[in-house]
Amino acid sequence: MNHSIFGASYVAATYRLVNGPPQFIKVAEASKVIENTQRDANIALMNEFALIFHRLGIDTHEVLAAAGSKWNFLPFKPGLVGGHCIGVDPYYLIQKAQSVGYYPDILLACRRINDAMGRHVAAEVVKLLIKKGHAVAKARVLVLGFTFKENCPDLRNTRVIDLVHELQAFDTQVHVYDPHADRAEAQHEYSIGLLDALPAPGQYDALVVAVAHDEFKQLGIAGLRKLANGSGVIYDIKGMFGKDDADGRL
Repeated sequence: MNHSIFGASYVAATYRLVNGPPQFIKVAEASKVIENTQRDANIALMNEFALIFHRLGIDTHEVLAAAGSKWNFLPFKPGLVGGHCIGVDPYYLIQKAQSVGYYPDILLACRRINDAMGRHVAAEVVKLLIKKGHAVAKARVLVLGFTFKENCPDLRNTRVIDLVHELQAFDTQVHVYDPHADRAEAQHEYSIGLLDALPAPGQYDALVVAVAHDEFKQLGIAGLRKLANGSGVIYDIKGMFGKDDADGRL
């Protein structure tokens, strides 16, 4: 399946070790691929729920909390799907399926949904800016978090970049701060100049909490609001804060 054994999950690696090559190597590789593809599909389902509930005027996180009261409900949440596994492995399976004449509708749909979420969030932030009376062109936007997941420095395949690019397409001035990310790597891989420190209060028309780093949780919603101007927009991608604390969330 042309997938590196060095990225294999513990289950796949153990299976390969016990049963040995070559007869079981395809099974081991397939187990790795479907493990991540399953998570991609589950998050895509949550993202699609979020898109539907937004149009219905229902808060997604309230729905998920209620559904989670059933013991066997799977606790996935909507969000940006990046990283070197979940956002990549489905494409190995998609390519292999197509090479043997099978068109994997569900896998392709999940990838399409997840890859579009950055653009969706950017559009929602722009709408909120307009509702609060901000001129979108040259509006100052602070994106908090750039790694693909919380409390780690890993920038591989981060989908926060989609959000940044889409906001820039609206001619906003986007700054990005991430206390965990390597600034040199962000510049080299994505041409993004990360701020070297949390900016001074009151500078921004909008804040987007993109990654649930502990540092942002510790600031709290009051601390984050201080970074914005008096009518600044707060968009909480990760649902870190209460429904009424932010102006928008997935």
